[in-house]
Amino acid sequence: MDVSDSLSNLFVGLGLPLFGTTAGAAMVFLMRGNLSRTVSRILTGFAAGVMVAASIWSLIIPAIESSGGMGRMAWVPAFVGFWVGIAFLLVLDSVIPHLHLGASKAEGPRSGLTRNSLMVLAVTLHNIPEGMAVGVAYAGLLAGSRALTAAGAFALSLGIAIQNFPEGAIISMPLRAGGDSKSRAFLGGFASGIVEPIGAVITIAAASQVTAALPHLLSFAAGAMMYVVVEELIPEMSEGEHSNWGVIAFALGFTVMMALDVGLG
Repeated sequence: MDVSDSLSNLFVGLGLPLFGTTAGAAMVFLMRGNLSRTVSRILTGFAAGVMVAASIWSLIIPAIESSGGMGRMAWVPAFVGFWVGIAFLLVLDSVIPHLHLGASKAEGPRSGLTRNSLMVLAVTLHNIPEGMAVGVAYAGLLAGSRALTAAGAFALSLGIAIQNFPEGAIISMPLRAGGDSKSRAFLGGFASGIVEPIGAVITIAAASQVTAALPHLLSFAAGAMMYVVVEELIPEMSEGEHSNWGVIAFALGFTVMMALDVGLG
């Protein structure tokens, strides 16, 4: 693969997740009213399933494989990186004011931001580890890691783009219902996703300077994504009256991402 092909693949891989978010946010122009609780539960469950599968097959397993030279201790970099990723999101969760969908009270420090702005920040916070995950996958590919392939990195990017589509709708529709114009609601959804390619580029730049830390960075992204799943997505898909739709959607998202990674990787 020549340099132009590599750059083209990199551009597509980094742009796909943002495209998914943007397309989902554009649903505000096509749909009326807010998303029903059942639909929101399904979309959130699907996103959670994709993120868990991506964390395992696209990040943690390659992290361990990249440390194969450590023998029985190959799990150590993945273990350490995973916990650092959890801690990183825990800190961000504490210092960035945000409001989860359906919540009545904002988290983080007090601010004068509007409810809609706090909702956008919540989804933006959620998208940071996704951008990092794509970035570190492509960083490993560029570094020549045997544990990562072009198809595998693309599968991760595609999987996140697929789950970003409902996420874009999940943020733009409530913004519209909260009083924003359709254009403003769309821009809010788009803005929540712009952090992904930015985070990916920063991660690639960092990884290029510390290639030996690739296993740690892969598992770091996995830990950050798992934090989002457990702290945000699972509670959102489970709140309110009991329903199995969230669980079914989670299983669907998990198996779709697993199939993408194994089939394409």
